[in-house]
Parts: sequence; C-alpha cells; structure tokens
Amino acid sequence: MAAYRLLTIVPVVCALLAALCGLKGNSAETQIGRNVSEADFDLFRAQFHRMYDVTSDEFNRRHNYFRDSKKRQARLNSFSAVPQSATYGINQFSDLSPKQFRDLYLTGSATRVPHYSGLTPENLPAKFDWRDKAVVAPVQNQQACGSCWAFGTVGAIQSVHAIGGFTLEQLSVQQVLDCSIQNSGCNGGSAVWALDWLKQTKVKLVPQSDYRYKAKTGICHYFSQSHDGVAVKNFTAHDFEGQEAAMMGELVQNGPLVAVVDAISWQDYLGGIIQHHCSSHRSNHAVLVVGYDATGHIPHWIVQNSWGTAWGDEGYVYIKIGSNVCGIADSVAAVFL
Repeated sequence: MAAYRLLTIVPVVCALLAALCGLKGNSAETQIGRNVSEADFDLFRAQFHRMYDVTSDEFNRRHNYFRDSKKRQARLNSFSAVPQSATYGINQFSDLSPKQFRDLYLTGSATRVPHYSGLTPENLPAKFDWRDKAVVAPVQNQQACGSCWAFGTVGAIQSVHAIGGFTLEQLSVQQVLDCSIQNSGCNGGSAVWALDWLKQTKVKLVPQSDYRYKAKTGICHYFSQSHDGVAVKNFTAHDFEGQEAAMMGELVQNGPLVAVVDAISWQDYLGGIIQHHCSSHRSNHAVLVVGYDATGHIPHWIVQNSWGTAWGDEGYVYIKIGSNVCGIADSVAAVFL
C-alpha cells in the first residue's frame, strides 16, 4: 500500500516541479526580453537625443510606445520575403504612438482631381531620375509641423525652374505655409490648393534666404512684384490610377511631380521598395516624385520626402509601380512656369 502511494505521489511532484521550472524559465526569458528592450531604448535615446527624465511618466510612456513600435516593425518585416522589399525598424519616430505620428506628420489632404484621359508616351526610358540632372534640391525636414503639402509644392516649383535653365535655388516653404489662405498652415493642407492659390494670385515665391522656414504657422509677409521670385503660370492635377505608365511620361516631360499618398506605414520605414502596408484612396501626406526605375525585379517610383535625411534612404522612399501602392497615383500635380 505504501509503495502504491509513493507511485501516485511521485508523478504529481514531478509535474509540479516541471511547472515551477517552466514558470521560472518563462520569467527569465521575460526579464531578458525586458533588458534587451531597455538597452535598445537607451541606444535610441542616445542616437536621437531624447532627454526624458527616467523617473517621469513621459519616459515610461515613450518606452511603451517604443516597445509597441518594435512589435509592429517585426510584423511588417515578416512580409518582406522578396528581394528589394521594404524594411522597417527603429528611426526617429519610434517613440511616438501611431496616433501621435498621424497627428503630427500626416496632415496632407488630396483634392478630388479628374482621371487622366491623355495618351501614354511611347519609348519611355526604363530609368529616369531628375536628380541626375542636378535639378532636385536637397531633402528638407518639416519638423513637427504638418507642412508636407507646402514642401511638395515648393519642391516641384524649384525643380521646374531649374529645368528651365535657371540656377537651382531653394524657395520659401514658409511663404506658402503662411500665405496660402485656402490651407491651414502646420495643421495641414492640399498641394493642389496651394498651386491654385499661386496661379490665381500670381504671387512670386521668394528665395528661402528671404523668408526662412520656422516650422510654425506665421503671419503672411508680402513682397512687391519687383522682388526676385518665381511665379506659377499653370499646373495640372490628375488621377493616374491604372495609368502609371502615363504618369511616368508626365514626370519625364514636365519635371518632378507632387503626389499625395497614404504614409501610415512610413513611421517605421528604413529602406527598400514598399509594396504593401498602405492604401489607395486614403491620402494623408504630400511628397515629391523625382524619378522611377523599371530596370530591376520590382519597378518603382523614386520619392523625396520631407522628414530629413535620417529617415528612410537618406530622405527618400521607393514605391512599387503599377498597383497604385500607397495611392501614389491618386492625386498627382505637374507645374508650369
């Protein structure tokens, strides 16, 4: 009888020990994961000069956002099996919640534009990049101001001006931000409305050195018509969905294009070609399309952003051609001077 009780007790004890060992192991793994996360967050804070008080609620909140970002990035990277696919990871936005990121940086709006009905040019080059012509200004940083629509507008104008034989010069984004009355300054706006304002008023965009960027909405400063500047004579705006080859022709013929995209997944973008994780018909961010490359495995647009050179591929992002990825073809404007 004693032997029987021993035989029945031993398995129970073993099971309890195994469970305890398992709990201890899981606890150790959790602690290791927490330590790794804290070490990563320390590196992030050093790299991007975050000066949170480690005893503050903000520190804990930002650390939690950082952990969430790492989980989100792992999920996004799980889709990146094809060579040249986009990669996602830690960048300057990793301590923001998705809502904070949207509210600060995704304030561009698409204006309803007609579907393109023209012809697609023949014999387009397989690769074309306006940067090779030295007519694209360096990447700028809009900072914590929803001014993407103004950066895209001004970027197109200064490039087209340089294509016309003039010296490439950075023009004033702040002037558009302050003076384009149809838009809302740092709270967002439409590149099409900004171009329409420039066309209707014949206001000259002055050099950036005469009207510097402040990353906040200010009072419009007016200049006389005799002041040096660049005026917009006309512009076109079309929906190229299903006709991205025609959009390629528009870029080659007329210069860099202003496009409005869905950039929700760009919070975590590091490089490579985006093929997923964003939507058409949900535009929220204006960018400058400066070229395309159809020579490789994945044809893609070359897009200049306005979040500084620390973001993406030195300030650039690449988007697959042909499927209206991120709504790249939904609202596209070309400038004429």
